[in-house]
Amino acid sequence: MKNFKLIIALVVFASIVSCNNKRTPQVQYMPDMYESVPYNPNGADGINNDPVNLKPVGGTIARGGHPAYNIPDTNEGYELAKTTLTNPLEASEENLENGKKMYDIYCASCHGKKGDGNGVLSQREKFSGIPNYKDREITAGSIYHVIMHGKNLMGSHASQITYTERWQIVQYVEKLRTDLAK
Repeated sequence: MKNFKLIIALVVFASIVSCNNKRTPQVQYMPDMYESVPYNPNGADGINNDPVNLKPVGGTIARGGHPAYNIPDTNEGYELAKTTLTNPLEASEENLENGKKMYDIYCASCHGKKGDGNGVLSQREKFSGIPNYKDREITAGSIYHVIMHGKNLMGSHASQITYTERWQIVQYVEKLRTDLAK
């Protein structure tokens, strides 16, 4: 009899609970997590009445970003980069080591491990006319410009390589050129 009353009570409770609309929530635990306070992104309704969507200070660079590269992809731009750009990174073993690692990933398949233009793609005759670094009059600026914009058959690698990695590759290419000239 005692169990029968308990079962009846549970059935009555379950039927009362199940009669509600299933599409609307009945009980909300911490409703502020579901219903956020809307802020006007361009107004002064932000937290502590501060404007929410302020423009950054002029010249601001995003975290992990790099200065804008404004030299155009033209022959004149190439010559300008060749004469004016210098490597902002100090020459160090760490920079050369990472430059070698990035060079092996992005450049060696065409330019070769030694920079002699005899990479795997050249050996398999996929591309011809890949330059040997010792035969070219290149500077840190011209190497960087070619990484940014590409030249002839080589496309741009700017989207794949970070600002610092580009300059590390430049250091490594300069080392390869020096080694080839010996």
